[in-house]
Amino acid sequence: MKTGKLTRLALLTTVALIIFVVELQIPNPFPIPGVKLGLANVVTVYAVYHYHAREVFLVVLARILLGSFFGGNMLALLYSLAGGMLCLAGMLLLRRVLSEKYIWICSVLGAVFHNLGQTIVACLIAGWGMLLYFPFLLVSGCLAGAFTGGCAQLVTKRMKNTPAA
Repeated sequence: MKTGKLTRLALLTTVALIIFVVELQIPNPFPIPGVKLGLANVVTVYAVYHYHAREVFLVVLARILLGSFFGGNMLALLYSLAGGMLCLAGMLLLRRVLSEKYIWICSVLGAVFHNLGQTIVACLIAGWGMLLYFPFLLVSGCLAGAFTGGCAQLVTKRMKNTPAA
């Protein structure tokens, strides 16, 4: 991997991690545990459409591992890994059929995959009763996915005007 690309990937990881840590400091306005905007996913959605699968995987994995470490919640690592990897796999497949013009739709569907992965882990840890929680996660995930996808759409539009290093 060339130094310039490695630097850009490191910067994307850093930005995603900073956004993640800042979002941890914001009190959750929703009465449902685990529901949040997931603003760091703006970086992931952007990267899915602008980098190779292996590179995006490394960015997401680094953010999840470092985010769990900095967030101080290592149990969340299981949920984040399952959700993040299923989301990434789904979005990488979706980018083949959805053009960059519909990046926000890819983000919404990625949120669905993310919630599915988290729910599977919750069911394995706490029992199948956790499936009752899935509809709430699904609705909030779709709304958050639409918001982060819209942000990624704006970032993509703005980045077209910047020179690649």
